[in-house]
Amino acid sequence: MNTFTVAWKEIKGYFSTPAAYIVGAMFLSLTGIFFVFDVTSPFAEASVRGIVNWASFFIVFLAPLLTMRLLAEEQKLGTLELLMTAPVRDWEVVLGKYIASLVMFSATIVLTLYYVLLLYVFGQPDTGPVLSGYLGLMLHGAAALAVGLLGSSLSANQIVAAVVGIAVLLMLSFVDRVGSLVSGVAADVLNGLSLNAHVTDFTRGVIDTANVVYFLSITAVFLFLTIRSMETRRWR
Repeated sequence: MNTFTVAWKEIKGYFSTPAAYIVGAMFLSLTGIFFVFDVTSPFAEASVRGIVNWASFFIVFLAPLLTMRLLAEEQKLGTLELLMTAPVRDWEVVLGKYIASLVMFSATIVLTLYYVLLLYVFGQPDTGPVLSGYLGLMLHGAAALAVGLLGSSLSANQIVAAVVGIAVLLMLSFVDRVGSLVSGVAADVLNGLSLNAHVTDFTRGVIDTANVVYFLSITAVFLFLTIRSMETRRWR
């Protein structure tokens, strides 16, 4: 119950402030621009591959911007200490705030379905890759939000929190580039850690259990680290 109380409070906070609307509008504008470029290019195909690929890139910046205030603002205002002394567990606070950010992120992604509707109106896209592509997008977003929330727990400065989240996500996104420079087990490990590498299969209409487990694992690990970060504040 405490988790949903925290989540509902943050959801109302999202929809009552202009910042989230501005961030969401920028995300939709950028994905819309590149969607137009993709569908108007020579030999364009009716698929969501372009939408998902560009959206996945912009999620690296969207997720930390959506989560940067969730814990950082509480620390700056001094309300986090009050929240931690209330009869609510650390994991309930973290999970509640995470759910709120996931709801806001989902609302933004739902609006991109307008582009998909246009594909069905003017083309004949294969529904399988459309569904798998959006599943991959949601899993990618869920993992990115968990990373962003950890960044928010590490600093009382929202800008610093956002930069930390973006930096970690950029490393996780492009670590496969480093993997291409090495060989053997090291290359396999680096490629296996890459967010981009695990999104690619979804855009092709392939739902691999290993990719699903990867995103869920990243989400769980970073939420766990956020909870631990919260717990360390009790001893400061």
